[in-house]
Amino acid sequence: MNVFPRTRSARVLGGIALVGASALVLAGCAGGGGGAEPSDAPSSAVGGTSTADSVFHVGTILPATGNLAFLGPPEVAGVKAAVQDIEAAGDAFPFSVELTERDSGDTTTDIATQSATELVDAGADVVIGAASSGVSFTFVDQLVNAGVVQISPANTSPDFTTYADGGYYWRTAPSDVLQGRVLGNLMTGDGAANVGIIYINDPYGIGLKDNATTAIEAAGGEVSVAVPYNPGDTVFTSQVDELLAAEPDAVAVIAFEETSSIIPQLVSTQGYPAAQVYFVDGNLSNSYEFPAGTLQGAKGTLPGNPADTTFQQKLLTVDPALTDFSYAPESYDAVIVAALAAAQAKDDSGTAIRDNLQSVSEGGEKCTTFADCLALVNEGTDIDYDGVSGPITFDENGDPTEAYIGIYQYGADNKYTLLNTEFGSLNE
Repeated sequence: MNVFPRTRSARVLGGIALVGASALVLAGCAGGGGGAEPSDAPSSAVGGTSTADSVFHVGTILPATGNLAFLGPPEVAGVKAAVQDIEAAGDAFPFSVELTERDSGDTTTDIATQSATELVDAGADVVIGAASSGVSFTFVDQLVNAGVVQISPANTSPDFTTYADGGYYWRTAPSDVLQGRVLGNLMTGDGAANVGIIYINDPYGIGLKDNATTAIEAAGGEVSVAVPYNPGDTVFTSQVDELLAAEPDAVAVIAFEETSSIIPQLVSTQGYPAAQVYFVDGNLSNSYEFPAGTLQGAKGTLPGNPADTTFQQKLLTVDPALTDFSYAPESYDAVIVAALAAAQAKDDSGTAIRDNLQSVSEGGEKCTTFADCLALVNEGTDIDYDGVSGPITFDENGDPTEAYIGIYQYGADNKYTLLNTEFGSLNE
């Protein structure tokens, strides 16, 4: 258990020890906005409903185990950094703060549903997570029915944009409509005409594959082969054989930790590395244990504004072992924007947070820190919070309408570095 200083009765309940950051960091992502018109009250609540009790209670359902386990440390650090900044506001923030951490596992387990039940029973007002869209789909209805706001820092599947969530589901990562567009344009811009894709057969992989295909075809390229694999697969011989039989000049690997097995299979199969390889947020990592030069020249996309040096240092004070900062900015902003919504409502219930999230993200006076934004809120000023991850600017579905997508490239040391960042709108 990891406990914050109780300057305003902040408590970390049931903390989970996350695995070390030295292994594969996987950003995995999938699950989009928040679809249905908000209802006035939740129905069929599981274990109770979120109520105004003067405690801003944040729960997390983030990966400590499963195929995205190594994404957990930066996301958890982002949440904890946000809680520290909220605590630093003192009495200006009208609620005490609690943080309860729970594991998400992956889609091969029911850990996330158990975690959701525990958080509802504990009285959480907002839940940060999951990292995987497929996992979020397993528990989103529990939170909706209990009137608990869910904000994912990493869900990117387009499927959540129109999901019937009563307005309780939100995300600070953009839909893969945007990442797919950037990925497809990156590949064709590099000269690819014949593209092959291997992808995980889940909402994340399907959504990203579909949107990348749309962009590739719009640019005059062709996806000659798209080969799925199932979560839990460990052998990829047939998929790689099918992929390379089409003789693509570029290959997109839309995968999670399975990439550690897919790449060696590509390396040992004739025809590779003739094709340019592209990664995505689910497998962009600096921790692959491949022979030097294996990934040299490979590129990848990662939603979000890269954490700058100042924010990285803030995160390292929370977790000095961090080696990757993927989705930490989005995790930080998810907590901050929820706290600002509660402060504006003068009500910490999930329903009040839901009803104020869009308002504090757009249309008012711009502010970029929790302290500055909170001061404006307390003066009665309408605010527009622009966070460390970007402008956020939620639409009526709970999706950010604008976002950054980073483009990275691997060197001979199998480490990736930033090439450039593209800013895009989902309204284009």
